[in-house]
Amino acid sequence: MKRFCVVILACSCLLMPLCAQSTKVIEELKNKRGLLQKQIRETEMLLKTTKKDVGSQLAGLAALTGQIEERKRYITTINGDVNTLGGQLRVLEIQLFALEADLRDKKKKYDSSVQYLYKNRSIQEKLMFILSAKSFEQTYRRLRYVREYATYQRLQGEDIIKKQKQVTQKKNELLHVKTEKENLLEEREAEKVKLESQEKEKRTIVSGLQKKQRGLQGEISKKRREANQLNARIDHLIAVEIEKARKRAEEEARREAEARRKAEAEQAEKAERSERASSGKSSSPAKKKVAAKPLETYSMSKEDRELSGNFASNRGRLPVPISGSYIIVSHYGEYAVEGLRNVKLDNKGIDIQGRPGAQARAIFNGKVAAVFQLNGLFNVLIRHGSYISVYCNLSSASVKTGDNVVTKQTIGHVFSDGSDGGRTVLHFQLRHEKDKLNPEPWLNR
Repeated sequence: MKRFCVVILACSCLLMPLCAQSTKVIEELKNKRGLLQKQIRETEMLLKTTKKDVGSQLAGLAALTGQIEERKRYITTINGDVNTLGGQLRVLEIQLFALEADLRDKKKKYDSSVQYLYKNRSIQEKLMFILSAKSFEQTYRRLRYVREYATYQRLQGEDIIKKQKQVTQKKNELLHVKTEKENLLEEREAEKVKLESQEKEKRTIVSGLQKKQRGLQGEISKKRREANQLNARIDHLIAVEIEKARKRAEEEARREAEARRKAEAEQAEKAERSERASSGKSSSPAKKKVAAKPLETYSMSKEDRELSGNFASNRGRLPVPISGSYIIVSHYGEYAVEGLRNVKLDNKGIDIQGRPGAQARAIFNGKVAAVFQLNGLFNVLIRHGSYISVYCNLSSASVKTGDNVVTKQTIGHVFSDGSDGGRTVLHFQLRHEKDKLNPEPWLNR
């Protein structure tokens, strides 16, 4: 019984904060799902690409696979929200149970006090109780007891009314969360139906591509040659940029060492003059050579090191490098295309499909290291200290080598292929010096 009272007391203390918390949690979950819903609605428009030849069918398969991944991510989010609301329901049910138990206890005590007053309801009985006291002190205590008991009974009645309102409020809150959970379950089933439809469409595309295995292998080989050509150019430019950074760091270290040697020589000469003056010698002995300290070796200047640290600390919070709605249609690394035999893709970055007119934008503050054209399209490299972000497949570039850029600044327009339904794909890479990184964990998605 004692433990039960403690539970009731604890739940009563937490009642008001958790009431507000339930509503806040539901709103936060709705906002999060709302953003994902918007993303899915917008990216559904990106699936309307022509599917005549092998190349466009393969591109359509990539876009559809990306859309399926987005929908799976949304269903996973719904599952998480359902579990969160389930937890909220369990907390609310415990709170409601505690409130109802507390209400029953208060009503029982109130009934006892009402019955006592009913038995001793007449004024004469109260006066007799007071006047029958054996001393003045006892008379005062009995008078105060009568008054305090009446006040106690009134406060009990008010407390019962307040507790009844809390019970009603908690029941309404419980009903609201239950309704929200039921709506989520219905939405999850609807999303599963859409997902099944998209996976069926994917199987149809894969089946069509399987019948065109020779053309498919030719298309893959063509894309691999183009990718190798692009990556070779990027690797060369990055190697050049790393060498430039090393030379800047060496020059900075040389200047700092020279300044340090000069300061030390002046300090030694000053000490020597002071020593001669104190000993009274007028002759000037030969100057002592200050030993040169070895240069500190850095691959980056101080400015580059600071920028690198800032960039690294923003891992997982960098903006997606394309404006508007998007789908990631090709992921980082080497992987097989599901459903197709002997079809492997090797991506040094990620491919992000956007809507026609989409712009490429810098993911962080930095300096444009290179702008070059390949096969009629622009490609931009931006240095962020020891990190380099690469933006490829641009129809135009709005920056030039040496320009300073800021986060989310437009650096060009992504090429839209008019022969393939306006398909607009940005190829994006991220490097740490010569090391290739998977960009996805760095982006805020």
